[in-house]
Amino acid sequence: MTPEQYCQDKAARSGSSFYYSFLFLPEQQRRAITALYAFCREVDDVVDECQEPDIARRKLDWWREEIARVFAGNPNHPVGKALLPAIERYNLPEEHFREIIDGMQMDLDYDAYPTFTELSLYCYRVASVVGLMAAEIFGYQDRQTTRYAHDLGMAFQLTNILRDVHEDALRGRVYIPMDEMRRFGVEPRELQMPQASEHLKSLFEFQARRARDYYKRAFERLPEVDRPAQRSGIIMAAIYQTLLDEIEADGYRVLERRIRLTPIRKLWIAWRTARQEKRREKRHRKPLKGASS
Repeated sequence: MTPEQYCQDKAARSGSSFYYSFLFLPEQQRRAITALYAFCREVDDVVDECQEPDIARRKLDWWREEIARVFAGNPNHPVGKALLPAIERYNLPEEHFREIIDGMQMDLDYDAYPTFTELSLYCYRVASVVGLMAAEIFGYQDRQTTRYAHDLGMAFQLTNILRDVHEDALRGRVYIPMDEMRRFGVEPRELQMPQASEHLKSLFEFQARRARDYYKRAFERLPEVDRPAQRSGIIMAAIYQTLLDEIEADGYRVLERRIRLTPIRKLWIAWRTARQEKRREKRHRKPLKGASS
């Protein structure tokens, strides 16, 4: 199995919404973003699947060493080997990979976050940094697009937090800021219950509004000139916003069941969004000089 095949299998098996947005990319970009995603899955799995925190820390340290080997040109792991050409082609910074690993380690260091300020650092490391590297791979002309990528990563992570709130609580992790839980009169143990009270649903609604604010802010910051290049991120956003819509339509009953979109629905949303973006590009395309009006 080649490094590229390893990463492709890793992405496909995850069933993630991100996988469906990769399908519309040119081959070199698709390989690069798939390798980046596979790296994120590898280090995330270290924390989620390893029962012993000390062993998980050592495994994360191994990945820090592997990233150093990647940037030295001699990686060992299939993901590291797949990342090497992506890093060289798209000039992805080593520090960003280390930030992602540091974000994953926060799951070993923290089981709750006092305020949104502390949670923001976690979201930045595990999601916004990924968005910034994805923007580099997709390409852009206006530096404002990096601000879009940052906010879109925040929106994705906040959506994930709401979707997975019950599962995370059962693992002993709370990603809703503690001061906001107190404001809504919610105790952490309530997140482990099979049903949500009305005040807990109000807390979830507040979290959903924050995520929507980040989606709105992200697209306000995306320059029109860079929409074609950033189409994959727009597709991801369409899938994630649909997920958020489903959570809201279900009455924020995320403690009772994990809201999911079927693979065929994700593929449909991806195809539909790609078509919409192509039509938008045609409308905004400037006529050539000398063309008749």
